[in-house]
Amino acid sequence: MSSINYAIIRLSIVESCLLTRISLKHHLSKFENIKVIKDFENANEFINSLKNSTPPDIVIMSLNLNGINGIEATRIIKKEYPKIKVIILSQNKEKEFFKASMYEGANAFVPKSIDPEQFLKIIKAVYFGAYWINPEHLNLYKEAFPKPDSYDLQNLYKKQASSFDLTVREKQVLKLLVEGKSNSEIAKEIIISTNTAKAHVGNILNKMHVTDRVQAAVIAVKSNMI
Repeated sequence: MSSINYAIIRLSIVESCLLTRISLKHHLSKFENIKVIKDFENANEFINSLKNSTPPDIVIMSLNLNGINGIEATRIIKKEYPKIKVIILSQNKEKEFFKASMYEGANAFVPKSIDPEQFLKIIKAVYFGAYWINPEHLNLYKEAFPKPDSYDLQNLYKKQASSFDLTVREKQVLKLLVEGKSNSEIAKEIIISTNTAKAHVGNILNKMHVTDRVQAAVIAVKSNMI
Protein backbone atom coordinates (compact mmCIF):
# COMPACT_ATOMS: atom_id res chain seq x y z
CA MET A 1 0.00 0.00 0.00
CA SER A 2 1.08 3.57 -0.61
CA SER A 3 2.76 5.33 2.32
CA ILE A 4 0.20 8.15 2.03
CA ASN A 5 -2.32 5.83 3.71
CA TYR A 6 -0.15 5.82 6.82
CA ALA A 7 0.19 9.57 7.21
CA ILE A 8 -0.24 10.66 10.81
CA ILE A 9 -2.76 13.50 11.05
CA ARG A 10 -1.77 15.82 13.87
CA LEU A 11 -4.73 17.53 15.51
CA SER A 12 -5.33 20.23 18.07
CA ILE A 13 -8.69 20.81 19.74
CA VAL A 14 -10.02 24.20 20.83
CA GLU A 15 -13.15 23.88 22.98
CA SER A 16 -14.25 25.79 26.07
CA CYS A 17 -16.17 22.84 27.56
CA LEU A 18 -13.84 20.39 29.35
CA LEU A 19 -16.25 17.46 28.97
CA THR A 20 -16.50 18.04 25.22
CA ARG A 21 -12.71 18.16 24.90
CA ILE A 22 -12.40 14.91 26.81
CA SER A 23 -15.09 13.30 24.66
CA LEU A 24 -13.44 14.42 21.42
CA LYS A 25 -10.03 13.13 22.50
CA HIS A 26 -11.58 9.83 23.60
CA HIS A 27 -13.32 9.24 20.28
CA LEU A 28 -10.45 10.41 18.10
CA SER A 29 -7.86 8.34 19.96
CA LYS A 30 -9.64 5.19 18.75
CA PHE A 31 -8.66 5.85 15.16
CA GLU A 32 -5.37 4.96 13.51
CA ASN A 33 -3.38 7.81 11.94
CA ILE A 34 -4.97 10.39 14.27
CA LYS A 35 -2.85 12.02 16.94
CA VAL A 36 -4.29 14.72 19.21
CA ILE A 37 -1.18 16.66 20.15
CA LYS A 38 -2.85 19.15 22.50
CA ASP A 39 -6.19 20.65 23.48
CA PHE A 40 -6.98 24.22 24.47
CA GLU A 41 -9.72 25.96 26.43
CA ASN A 42 -9.78 29.01 24.16
CA ALA A 43 -8.48 30.22 20.81
CA ASN A 44 -6.04 32.74 22.29
CA GLU A 45 -4.13 29.93 24.02
CA PHE A 46 -4.00 27.94 20.79
CA ILE A 47 -2.82 30.86 18.65
CA ASN A 48 -0.15 31.81 21.20
CA SER A 49 1.11 28.21 21.28
CA LEU A 50 1.82 28.32 17.53
CA LYS A 51 4.67 30.77 18.09
CA ASN A 52 6.77 28.19 19.90
CA SER A 53 5.70 24.82 18.51
CA THR A 54 5.16 22.93 15.28
CA PRO A 55 1.64 23.76 14.04
CA PRO A 56 -0.88 20.90 13.79
CA ASP A 57 -2.20 19.75 10.45
CA ILE A 58 -5.77 20.44 11.55
CA VAL A 59 -7.40 22.33 14.38
CA ILE A 60 -10.88 21.26 15.46
CA MET A 61 -12.46 24.38 16.90
CA SER A 62 -15.77 25.15 18.51
CA LEU A 63 -17.70 28.12 17.17
CA ASN A 64 -18.68 29.36 20.64
CA LEU A 65 -15.62 29.96 22.77
CA ASN A 66 -14.59 31.99 25.77
CA GLY A 67 -12.72 35.01 24.39
CA ILE A 68 -12.58 35.32 20.62
CA ASN A 69 -15.03 33.05 18.82
CA GLY A 70 -14.23 30.40 16.23
CA ILE A 71 -14.89 32.68 13.26
CA GLU A 72 -12.50 35.40 14.42
CA ALA A 73 -9.94 32.77 15.39
CA THR A 74 -10.19 31.22 11.93
CA ARG A 75 -9.47 34.60 10.33
CA ILE A 76 -6.33 35.04 12.44
CA ILE A 77 -5.11 31.48 11.92
CA LYS A 78 -5.58 31.58 8.15
CA LYS A 79 -3.76 34.89 7.93
CA GLU A 80 -0.77 33.88 10.04
CA TYR A 81 -0.67 30.10 9.47
CA PRO A 82 -2.46 29.42 6.16
CA LYS A 83 -1.36 25.77 6.00
CA ILE A 84 -3.39 24.84 9.09
CA LYS A 85 -6.76 23.33 8.18
CA VAL A 86 -9.67 24.50 10.33
CA ILE A 87 -12.73 22.39 11.14
CA ILE A 88 -15.49 24.36 12.87
CA LEU A 89 -17.74 22.45 15.25
CA SER A 90 -21.07 24.09 16.01
CA GLN A 91 -24.36 23.29 17.68
CA ASN A 92 -25.91 26.17 15.75
CA LYS A 93 -26.65 25.61 12.05
CA GLU A 94 -27.57 29.25 11.26
CA LYS A 95 -26.50 30.07 7.72
CA GLU A 96 -24.86 33.33 8.84
CA PHE A 97 -22.42 31.38 11.03
CA PHE A 98 -21.70 28.94 8.22
CA LYS A 99 -21.11 31.65 5.60
CA ALA A 100 -18.89 33.73 7.84
CA SER A 101 -16.84 30.69 8.85
CA MET A 102 -16.26 29.59 5.26
CA TYR A 103 -15.52 33.16 4.13
CA GLU A 104 -12.76 33.42 6.73
CA GLY A 105 -11.17 30.20 5.49
CA ALA A 106 -12.68 27.28 7.41
CA ASN A 107 -12.22 23.96 5.63
CA ALA A 108 -15.30 22.35 7.17
CA PHE A 109 -18.38 23.39 9.14
CA VAL A 110 -19.57 20.37 11.10
CA PRO A 111 -22.48 19.88 13.55
CA LYS A 112 -21.45 18.67 17.00
CA SER A 113 -23.93 15.83 16.63
CA ILE A 114 -21.82 14.29 13.84
CA ASP A 115 -21.29 10.53 13.92
CA PRO A 116 -17.68 9.72 14.95
CA GLU A 117 -17.07 7.49 11.92
CA GLN A 118 -18.31 10.19 9.56
CA PHE A 119 -16.23 12.75 11.43
CA LEU A 120 -13.13 10.66 10.78
CA LYS A 121 -13.89 10.66 7.05
CA ILE A 122 -14.27 14.45 7.14
CA ILE A 123 -10.96 14.87 8.97
CA LYS A 124 -9.15 12.72 6.40
CA ALA A 125 -10.79 14.54 3.49
CA VAL A 126 -9.84 17.94 4.91
CA TYR A 127 -6.30 16.75 5.54
CA PHE A 128 -5.91 15.92 1.85
CA GLY A 129 -7.29 19.30 0.76
CA ALA A 130 -11.06 18.84 0.51
CA TYR A 131 -13.76 21.10 1.91
CA TRP A 132 -16.81 19.70 3.70
CA ILE A 133 -20.12 21.28 4.64
CA ASN A 134 -23.35 19.96 6.08
CA PRO A 135 -25.66 18.94 3.17
CA GLU A 136 -28.34 21.36 4.33
CA HIS A 137 -25.95 24.23 3.60
CA LEU A 138 -25.20 23.19 0.02
CA ASN A 139 -27.68 25.65 -1.52
CA LEU A 140 -25.83 28.51 0.15
CA TYR A 141 -22.89 27.89 -2.14
CA LYS A 142 -25.15 28.48 -5.11
CA GLU A 143 -26.24 31.79 -3.56
CA ALA A 144 -22.60 32.86 -3.28
CA PHE A 145 -22.26 33.04 -7.05
CA PRO A 146 -24.20 35.51 -9.20
CA LYS A 147 -26.62 34.32 -11.84
CA PRO A 148 -25.14 34.61 -15.37
CA ASP A 149 -26.36 37.59 -17.37
CA SER A 150 -26.46 35.36 -20.46
CA TYR A 151 -25.35 31.92 -21.63
CA ASP A 152 -23.04 33.32 -24.29
CA LEU A 153 -19.62 32.08 -23.18
CA GLN A 154 -18.06 35.42 -24.11
CA ASN A 155 -20.57 37.46 -22.13
CA LEU A 156 -21.60 35.37 -19.13
CA TYR A 157 -21.16 38.32 -16.78
CA LYS A 158 -21.44 41.36 -18.97
CA LYS A 159 -22.77 43.46 -16.11
CA GLN A 160 -19.96 42.35 -13.85
CA ALA A 161 -17.40 43.47 -16.43
CA SER A 162 -18.85 46.98 -16.18
CA SER A 163 -18.70 46.93 -12.37
CA PHE A 164 -22.47 46.43 -12.24
CA ASP A 165 -23.00 50.08 -13.21
CA LEU A 166 -22.34 51.23 -9.66
CA THR A 167 -22.25 54.96 -9.08
CA VAL A 168 -19.15 56.63 -7.65
CA ARG A 169 -20.86 56.83 -4.25
CA GLU A 170 -21.91 53.18 -4.39
CA LYS A 171 -18.32 52.18 -5.14
CA GLN A 172 -17.24 54.13 -2.06
CA VAL A 173 -19.84 52.29 0.02
CA LEU A 174 -18.82 48.93 -1.48
CA LYS A 175 -15.20 49.51 -0.50
CA LEU A 176 -16.23 50.18 3.10
CA LEU A 177 -18.58 47.19 3.01
CA VAL A 178 -15.65 44.97 1.99
CA GLU A 179 -13.74 46.33 4.98
CA GLY A 180 -16.54 44.97 7.17
CA LYS A 181 -18.03 48.28 8.25
CA SER A 182 -21.63 48.51 9.42
CA ASN A 183 -24.18 50.91 7.94
CA SER A 184 -23.61 53.36 10.78
CA GLU A 185 -19.83 53.18 10.33
CA ILE A 186 -20.20 53.71 6.59
CA ALA A 187 -22.44 56.72 7.24
CA LYS A 188 -19.89 58.25 9.59
CA GLU A 189 -17.00 57.57 7.19
CA ILE A 190 -18.49 59.35 4.16
CA ILE A 191 -20.70 61.79 6.11
CA ILE A 192 -24.19 60.62 5.20
CA SER A 193 -27.14 59.43 7.26
CA THR A 194 -27.43 55.81 8.36
CA ASN A 195 -30.65 55.47 6.34
CA THR A 196 -28.87 56.72 3.23
CA ALA A 197 -26.02 54.28 3.81
CA LYS A 198 -28.55 51.47 4.19
CA ALA A 199 -30.21 52.51 0.91
CA HIS A 200 -26.85 52.51 -0.90
CA VAL A 201 -26.09 49.00 0.39
CA GLY A 202 -29.51 47.81 -0.79
CA ASN A 203 -28.89 49.27 -4.26
CA ILE A 204 -25.47 47.60 -4.42
CA LEU A 205 -26.92 44.18 -3.54
CA ASN A 206 -29.64 44.58 -6.19
CA LYS A 207 -27.19 45.61 -8.90
CA MET A 208 -24.79 42.80 -8.05
CA HIS A 209 -27.61 40.23 -7.96
CA VAL A 210 -26.74 39.00 -4.46
CA THR A 211 -28.71 38.68 -1.25
CA ASP A 212 -26.25 39.75 1.44
CA ARG A 213 -23.16 41.81 2.18
CA VAL A 214 -20.76 38.85 2.35
CA GLN A 215 -21.61 37.76 -1.20
CA ALA A 216 -21.13 41.31 -2.47
CA ALA A 217 -17.76 41.57 -0.72
CA VAL A 218 -16.56 38.23 -2.13
CA ILE A 219 -17.46 39.23 -5.69
CA ALA A 220 -15.93 42.69 -5.30
CA VAL A 221 -12.61 41.26 -4.12
CA LYS A 222 -12.49 38.45 -6.71
CA SER A 223 -13.40 40.88 -9.51
CA ASN A 224 -10.88 43.53 -8.40
CA MET A 225 -13.69 46.09 -8.28
CA ILE A 226 -12.10 47.99 -5.41
